[in-house]
Amino acid sequence: MSTGRHSAFSAAALRRCLPVLLFLVSIGIGSASIVHADALAPGTAAFSRGDYVRAARFLSPLAARGNARALGLLGFLYEHGFGVPQAYDAAADLYAQGAVQGDPFAQAMLGLMYDKGHGVPQDFVLAYRWLDLAAARTRGHDRDTYARLRDAVDSKMSPVEIVEAQRLALYWTPVRFDPTMRAQRGPWDSRHHRD
Repeated sequence: MSTGRHSAFSAAALRRCLPVLLFLVSIGIGSASIVHADALAPGTAAFSRGDYVRAARFLSPLAARGNARALGLLGFLYEHGFGVPQAYDAAADLYAQGAVQGDPFAQAMLGLMYDKGHGVPQDFVLAYRWLDLAAARTRGHDRDTYARLRDAVDSKMSPVEIVEAQRLALYWTPVRFDPTMRAQRGPWDSRHHRD
């Protein structure tokens, strides 16, 4: 009988505490996002001004800690040689590290790297996959742009390749930052194995 009272007490206590817990969690998430945005602001501002050397200086430590947006922007700097030496391999890896965390910009840029074969083997299936994910995760102008880029890749693919790319996008889930992660390279068969 004491077990029933204990369960009733726990449920009642949980109902009373739930609003407080939700409030504390929302404050914690909100403040983490604000701190996260504040740390990124100088790098994005320098990037927007075209001060790429300063942008690289601000973005590099954030990227090293796994900030997905910083990874995407730093990848762009390496892809184009803005403020840092041009290095397609490094750009593809930075994009991949941001893309797997769900950053739409990094996903779209990684898709374009696979489309062009810059730093990675040319692979329209992976290009489509990443561009499709980027389009699905954004709105407005960015979504339209990423969808147009995806459709341009689509025009180079067979129906079987399109189905495979859509399957890869459908079953994709974001993962945590892994500084050792690299963009997929190697023979086509090793990049497209059926589960």
